[in-house]
Amino acid sequence: MPVWYRAVRKHLLVYALCLRNSLIAELEYRVNFVAGIAVECGYLLAKMLFVVVIYRSGVRIGGLSPDATLLCIGTYVIMTGLYMGLFAVGFGRLQASVRDGSLDALIVKPVSLQFIATLCRVDFGMPIPNLTAGITLVIVGWCRAGVPCTPLHSVGYLIFIVCGVALTYALFLLPSLITFWTVKAGAATHCAASLWDFNNLPMYLYGNWAQRLGTFLIPVFVITNFAPLFVLGRLQWYYVAWGLAVPLLALLVCRSLWSVAIRRYTSASS
Repeated sequence: MPVWYRAVRKHLLVYALCLRNSLIAELEYRVNFVAGIAVECGYLLAKMLFVVVIYRSGVRIGGLSPDATLLCIGTYVIMTGLYMGLFAVGFGRLQASVRDGSLDALIVKPVSLQFIATLCRVDFGMPIPNLTAGITLVIVGWCRAGVPCTPLHSVGYLIFIVCGVALTYALFLLPSLITFWTVKAGAATHCAASLWDFNNLPMYLYGNWAQRLGTFLIPVFVITNFAPLFVLGRLQWYYVAWGLAVPLLALLVCRSLWSVAIRRYTSASS
């Protein structure tokens, strides 16, 4: 059995245990679990005001019809649910672990430190309304826009969703790494949250320079725009190539910066 296969299998088993423990921890306080879903539903209703305004005004963003824009908004809502569910809690706990020295307990674990420190806490409540609403918006927008649901469109959309998830992890872990140097990274985290909200509408809303910066320098538009634009036939071949390549590049950069950051860590016992 290859070494890499054993390592992947071990981490998958550990991740399955982490999912189970996270769910048990949330269900211990069911009122908080339900209240969290209710609060997220409130935020989601506020986001839906964009949909109401776009349909009532009939505005076309970069030539996209309101139905095509609905497909983009639905993808943004899906990615928000995945980000909040898979990564947000882990990134926040990483900052707390560095501050109080509890990262020491994770260093001695026989698995990747980056894996267990950033991925092993999952939120099951907040993604429920986002994923439900996002998938509904995508289906409605897809049908109303008259886009055929071909295998190419479906597989391409899912591939870009997976690429968006990987890019989200790499890109939005970076602000949390600042805590290894400054102890508190709250300002950077808030800036990253604001940056995420730039994705709530198609990137054509912004000027050419802003589109280039958000695609190639800080590729936040790749996360939520490329999947629906591929389905709509608005993604040129070089954007397709970039959308597939940039998650790998971002993960390599993230891994390198993690290695540098962890050498800055001063344990609680030192």
